[in-house]
Amino acid sequence: MPTSRITYLGDLRTSSLHLQSGTEILSDAPVDNHGKGEAFSPTDLLANSLGSCMMTIMAIKANEMGIDLKGSTVEVTKIMQAEPRRVGRLEVVMNMSIAESEKNRIILERVAMNCPVFLSLHTEIEKVITINWK
Repeated sequence: MPTSRITYLGDLRTSSLHLQSGTEILSDAPVDNHGKGEAFSPTDLLANSLGSCMMTIMAIKANEMGIDLKGSTVEVTKIMQAEPRRVGRLEVVMNMSIAESEKNRIILERVAMNCPVFLSLHTEIEKVITINWK
């Protein structure tokens, strides 16, 4: 079964429908590539996927460890490369809402660095990860 259905809406905008849940995401071409920039661009979604995956996989492990990461945030900065036009660098800053032992931080950080999106990204994309613990 397909994961999603993407419909071109015109004006460089798409609608992506998650078939299992019915959730919809709009995307636009970015302003620097003929678009309006009124929604996530496809490469914005790629960058966002990395941060979301890292947080989700950490939360799964944290739940197993009896740790609540609620309130933690991730900020992702995407830096494009010109030739060829592609994502060249992703900067991820994770601000974790809980102070835990050094051992638990190491476990959770290792889990984050092995999330499926991180492991799926091309090795030529530079990934700079910062994890701040309160």
